Order: sequence, then C-alpha cells, then structure tokens
Amino acid sequence: MNRSMISVDEARSVVLANLAPLTRVTRAVADTVGLVAASTVHATEPSPRFTNSAMDGFAVRSDDTTTSGARLRIVDAIFAGDSGRVVVGPGEATRIMTGAPLPPGADSVCPREDATVDDEGRYVTLRRAVVYGDCVRHVGEDLRVAQSLITPGDVIDPALLGTLAAQGITSLDVYPAPRVGVLSTGNELVDESGPLGPGQIRDSNRPTLLAALRQSGVEVSDLGTARDSMRDVRAVFERARTTCDVVVSTGGVSAGDADFVKVVLRDLFTDHARSMQVAIRPGKPFTMAHDPSTGTSFFGLAGNPVSTLVGFELFVRPALRRLAGHRDIDRPTVSMVLDCDLPRRRDGKLHLVHGVCRIHDDGLLHVERLARQGSHLLFAVARTNCLVLAPDGDGFVAGDTVRAMILDDGQMNAVSAVRTFS
Repeated sequence: MNRSMISVDEARSVVLANLAPLTRVTRAVADTVGLVAASTVHATEPSPRFTNSAMDGFAVRSDDTTTSGARLRIVDAIFAGDSGRVVVGPGEATRIMTGAPLPPGADSVCPREDATVDDEGRYVTLRRAVVYGDCVRHVGEDLRVAQSLITPGDVIDPALLGTLAAQGITSLDVYPAPRVGVLSTGNELVDESGPLGPGQIRDSNRPTLLAALRQSGVEVSDLGTARDSMRDVRAVFERARTTCDVVVSTGGVSAGDADFVKVVLRDLFTDHARSMQVAIRPGKPFTMAHDPSTGTSFFGLAGNPVSTLVGFELFVRPALRRLAGHRDIDRPTVSMVLDCDLPRRRDGKLHLVHGVCRIHDDGLLHVERLARQGSHLLFAVARTNCLVLAPDGDGFVAGDTVRAMILDDGQMNAVSAVRTFS
C-alpha cells in the first residue's frame, strides 16, 4: 500500500476514537420508536396480570371433560373486564370471552366452535376432550415481576413500546437522534431546476445525503451550498457548530487549489482536525474534525456522488450510530456467491463495488450483478443493495465467494418471493 495512504480500519479508528453516545434525555414513551434506550427498565407487574381465557368458549374443569360428549350445566357468563364471581363446580361450565379472567374452580377452556349449546341455553355439550390448561393464559407467562424489559443499547421497536405501555410506563431515558447538518461545496453547484450556465451542474450530493440521513433516523438540517472560498465555508461551519451534533460536507477535501474544507477545519480546530488519504476506491480523500468546545464532529467527504455514498457508509453512518447509542454500529457484512466476474487491477486499495444481491433457492445470498464502476456514475448505483469488498489483487470470477455489506435487506428476498408466490 502507498505509504501516503492509510487503511480503512485505521481511518475508522480515527473517526470513532472520541465518539460516545450523546447525553441522555427523557422522552414520552410514544415518542421513542427507533431511539436507543439509555437506562435499564424492569417489569413491575406480571403479564398476563391474571389467568385468563385465550379463546371465546366455555371455562370448565378438565376432570369433567376427559372424553368427548361431556354435558355441563352453564352457570355464568364472563366477559373481558369482568371478574369470575361464580365458582365452577363438578359438572358445570361458564361462558367466557377472550381475555376474561378464568373463574374459580375452572382450569381449562373449550373453544366455542368445539361445543354445542341446547336450545334453552342451559347446557353445553363438548365435542372433544379438554386437556388441563387448554386455551388458558397463565399469570406471568410473558413477563415476570422484576424481569428486565430494556437495557441500555436496546432499540425501541413497536413491540417494546407496547410492552412499556402495558406496564404503565409513560416516559423513558433514551439517547437522542443526532442533529446532522449537510453542506455541499463548489462554485459549479446550483440548486435551481432551470437552464444551467457554462460549467454548472445541479447539486445531487446534498439531496442524496439528506435522504440517506433521514433513512438512518437522525434529525437533518439542510445547510445549503457554499462557494469554494474559505470565507463562505468557514461561515457555514461557524453557524453549524452551535446547532448540530454532526456536520457532513461534500467536496473540498482533495489536493486542488480550491479544496478549502480541509483548510478551514484545520484552521478552526488545529490538532483536532485530520485530513487523510484512505486506501479505498472510490472515496480516497477524507477529512474529519472535532470541536472540543461544542462536541460537534465534522466529516468532509469526497465530492463525486458515488464517493460520497461510500464515505457515508464507511465513516459517517457508524459515527452517527455510535452517537445515538447503538450497540451495533455497522451494517452486516456477510459472505455471498458472486454470479458475475469482478475484475480489478492491483493498486493497494480496497475496491468497494455496488451490486444487487438476492437470496436464491439454495438458501445463499448471491450477488447477481454489479454496477458500472465510476465515482461519478450515480444512476448506476441506484437500486443496488450491497457493497462488495474487493481487496487488493486481481479480482474475482463468477462462482467465487466474496464479502459484501448489505445496504438494503428489504430487497434481498425479492426474487425468492416471486418464485414462491407467483
């Protein structure tokens, strides 16, 4: 590897070295989906709280129903929210609805569809034997008192939220979603949809990053575009350092005369700023800084759109997940079967190639196709869902096993689903 380049692992170590979860906040439980718990929560009540019926039917004594055809006298009816007032004795049954408490004396429930009631509604005949405990939900079957519900690092999903609500818990300590500002730099960039002047291009990096950040569950702030000047870039960074936890910029990090992002960050934060050449393709130039006074982190990504996406996945997204308190900060990287050739030349870099992976009938993940390679080819990587890692060497041929990062697991089983259900 070229001595002026550092490995991706070393670059990631620099990125993550000083990052810790943001200061915890207390939020209403209803507002915590997708956030990460910052404290431990234990159950204060069992769930279910009382033994109840899992079906609409008849609460019975199993000793009375060891054979089909048992005929029992109906002595009561219990609905959800009621309490069983009548004790079920030998030869007796009560009507019972789903969720209603099991009455004293009963130990099982016969579903309504397995029973026949006489015309007067006084007796029920069971069409099958009932085993002890049939269709009964027991106290603490789901949760015991003092059982751990949540520990720091757990992501709050709908089921966890519902569990907390069922326990009467209305607020929760969580790590807040990072506030992230996005800036594009470059004299050539315009936001308007009208005709372009000579040398101008419409900004795609900022919309792309803003979308990726929203998908990652953070709070986003559009910082607009800045011209290639130290004054303009510095003005945006100065404002953002007081309102954002993270600032992500694109462009201005290479070795050109107009690459001012790395210069401004070094000027603002001196020993807390670092520019590096990472041994990857695309996305080699990368700059980062940390503001010790506000805690804001700055990440300067290469300006070509595919380089921007790769830099986001390798460096920015893991950093954001660390700030948000996640235990697992990286996307899963797994072995896949390559269905096409992936040639490359030796250059001392790790090549990262967008592709499409699917689960095949053999139960394995296959990389079915690869995107055309080029750091400017943004449309070529649209609708891809993995990033193949091709270490320095001569590449791979179809049939080889490769390591790939899964970018979108929602698309992985699309082919199998069509084969199964079409």
